[in-house]
Amino acid sequence: MAYDKFTKLTSTAVPLPIENVDTDQIIPARFLKATERKGFGDNLFRDWRFNQDNTPKEDFVLNKETYTGKILVGGKNFGSGSSREHAPWALLDFGITCVISSSYADIFYSNCFKNGILPIILEEEKIKELSEYANRKEEISVDLNDQKIIYGNNEIKFEIDPFKKKCLLEGLDDIALSLKKSDKIENFENQLKDKKPWVFND
Repeated sequence: MAYDKFTKLTSTAVPLPIENVDTDQIIPARFLKATERKGFGDNLFRDWRFNQDNTPKEDFVLNKETYTGKILVGGKNFGSGSSREHAPWALLDFGITCVISSSYADIFYSNCFKNGILPIILEEEKIKELSEYANRKEEISVDLNDQKIIYGNNEIKFEIDPFKKKCLLEGLDDIALSLKKSDKIENFENQLKDKKPWVFND
C-alpha cells in the first residue's frame, strides 16, 4: 500500500476561492530541491502565507487557526502551470487529502490520485455554496464509496473514474499496482528466459 486508504473524510474545509491557482503558487520552484515527499507542507502557498521576513500574513486563510481542515475548496482551473508532482506532495504533507473545485489542470488532477488525494469536480454554483459553508467553520463529510458530499442538511453527488476510485479506496499508487501483479511478471520473465535465454546474458 503506497498511501492511506481514502474511504470517508469528515473535516472542516479551507475556502480558497481563487481562480487559476498554479503549481508555483502551491509550492514555489525554489523549494523543489528534495526528492522525497516529506517536508513540502512547510512551504505550501509559501508566498501567500509568509512575508519576505518569514512572518505569517495574518489575513491568509491557512494562517487562521479556525481553518485547519483536510478539505480545500478552490477556484476553477486549480493546479495549472507546470506539471510538478511536488504540488500534491505539499498539499498532502500539510494534511489536505481532498480538493474540491469546478475544474483542474489535467496533470495536477492525475497527480492527485497518484498521491492519495481525492480531487472532486463540481459545478461552480456548488463550489460557491461549499465555500460559504466552509466559512461557517462547520464540518463537511466526503464519502468516496457513495460518491457524495454532505454538509448540513445538504448532499451533493460527484462523479469519479471507477479505476481511480478503486485505487484511492485501496491506497494503491502506480508502483503498488505493479507489485500486485508481481507473480504474473515473474512468470512472464521465466517463460522469456526459456524462449530467449540470450536476452538475460550479462
